[in-house]
Amino acid sequence: MKTYTKNRISSIVYYLATILFAGGILLFVPFLIGVIGGESRSMGELLSGYVIPGISSMLVGAVLRRISNVQPLSLRDAMFVCTLAWVLMTLVGAVPFIAVLDVDYLDACFETMSGFTTTGITVLSGLDEMPRSILFWRALTQWIGGLGILSMFILLGFKGGAAANKLFMAEGHKIASHKPFPSMFHTARILWTLYLIFTLAEAALLFILGLDLFDAVTHALTTISTGGYSIYDQSIAHFQAAGYVHFHLIELVILLFMIFGGINFFIHYRLWRGSLRSLWDNTEMRLFWVVILGGITLIFIDIARRSGLDYADASGNVISGLPGMMLHLKDIGFQVVSLMTTTGYGTRDIGSPYFPAFAKQFFLVLMVIGGCAGSTGGGFKVIRVAILMRLVRNRIRKMNVHRSARLPLNLDGQVVEEEELKRIITLFFLWILLILAGGGITALFSDLSGWQCFSGMFSALGNIGPCYFSVQEMAALHPVVKLTYILGMLAGRLEIIPVFIIFSRKFFK
Repeated sequence: MKTYTKNRISSIVYYLATILFAGGILLFVPFLIGVIGGESRSMGELLSGYVIPGISSMLVGAVLRRISNVQPLSLRDAMFVCTLAWVLMTLVGAVPFIAVLDVDYLDACFETMSGFTTTGITVLSGLDEMPRSILFWRALTQWIGGLGILSMFILLGFKGGAAANKLFMAEGHKIASHKPFPSMFHTARILWTLYLIFTLAEAALLFILGLDLFDAVTHALTTISTGGYSIYDQSIAHFQAAGYVHFHLIELVILLFMIFGGINFFIHYRLWRGSLRSLWDNTEMRLFWVVILGGITLIFIDIARRSGLDYADASGNVISGLPGMMLHLKDIGFQVVSLMTTTGYGTRDIGSPYFPAFAKQFFLVLMVIGGCAGSTGGGFKVIRVAILMRLVRNRIRKMNVHRSARLPLNLDGQVVEEEELKRIITLFFLWILLILAGGGITALFSDLSGWQCFSGMFSALGNIGPCYFSVQEMAALHPVVKLTYILGMLAGRLEIIPVFIIFSRKFFK
C-alpha cells in the first residue's frame, strides 16, 4: 500500500506545527488572568498548568515548522490537518484542568473538546468556587472554537491562498454561502471583526446590567460562540437566585446574542451593509424564525393546557395574569432559542417537570436541527433541513407528472446540485447512525434509561450541552462512553466527513 509522499507529510506537519505554536501562546492568557485574579498562592499550579505546557507547545511547534516545508494541500489533506488540529489543541488544552483541578486526563480532554467544539457538556461541578483562570480558559476555548480554530489561524498566520481556502472548507460548513470577498483571508477578517464586535457589545451590556467585568466577559465569550459554558453551576438561573435586580434583562440580552450566534454570519455582514431584509429574504432565515416561534407557541399552549397560566418563580411565588403569561413565554423562549442555536444555557432544567413530554421531545428535534450554516451553532443546520423538505416535496410532485419530467430542486432561485443533495443525504444518514451507535454504547455501559442514553449522544453530536441527566451522572459515565462522546463532539463540529475520511484506507494511499 502506498503511503504519503515526503512532501505531503512535510506540508501536513508544517500546518499542524503552526497550530501547535499558536495554541501554546493561548495558554498564557488564562495564566495572566490567574495572576491578576490573585491566584499567586497557587503559582506552582499556574506555572505547571499554563506556562510549562505553553512553552513546550511553542517549542515543539517551532522545531517542527523548522524541519518542514509548505506544500500545496489537497482537500483530503486539509481535512486531515483539520481533524488532527482539533485533536492536538484538545490534548494541549487539557493540561490546565489536570494541573489546577487535579482531574484525570480523560475528563480533562472531555472538558476541553467540549469547549473547543462549543458543545458545553461538562463533567465538572462546583464551578462557583473554581479558580478564575480555569473558568476563563473554559470560556476562551469556546470563543476560539466558535468560528473555528483554523479560521482564526488563517487570519493570524496563513494569510490567504489555495491552502487557506481548503483549510476553511475542511473546517467550515459545507453548504455554499456567498462570501464577502473571494480571498479567504479577507473573509476571515470580516467574520472575526463581527464576532469581536458582538462579544464586546454583549459584555458591555451585561456589565451595565450589574455583572462584574469577569462575569460579563466570560458570558459574552460563551454566548456569541453558542457554547454555553457558564461559570456557575446553575447556569443563567444563577442571576435570579443570586438576587440580581435586572436578571430578566440579563436573560433577554443573552437570548438576543444567542440568536446572533445562531444566524449565518454572512447575514450579519449584509445587515452591516444596510440590508435589513436579509433577516427574512432567504429560505434558511424564514425557517429559522418559523421553528423558533412555532416551538415557543406550541410549548406554551401545552404548558398552559396542563398547568394553567400561573407562573411559579424560583422562590415559590405564584404570579398570575398577563405578567405570569409573559414570564412563561420568557422561560420557554429562552430554552427554545438556547437549544435551537445549540448554546445550551438554561434558566430552567430541560429535564424538570416544568417542561411536559411534548417539550422534551421538541427539544430533541431542536438539537438535531441546530443553527444556520455559517453560524457558530452546531446541529444538522437549518438550510439542510429546508433542502430535505424541498426534496420530499419534489418527490411527491414527481408522482403527478410524467416519469421523464425533470424537476430540479430550487432554493432561493438557485438549483441545488445533485452532488450537494447526495452529500446532505449522506450526512443525515451518518447523523442517525452515530446517534444510534452512541445511544447504544451509552446503554451498554451505563444504567441510564433509553431516553437519557439517546439524549447524551444528541447533545454531543449536536454540540449542544444539555441532556436529560445530571452533570454528576455525566462525570460518572464509563470511559468508553466518554470517548464516544468526545468523538461525537468532534464529528459534530467538523460535520462528520473530515473525521470519517481519515479512517478510510484509501485516504492514506
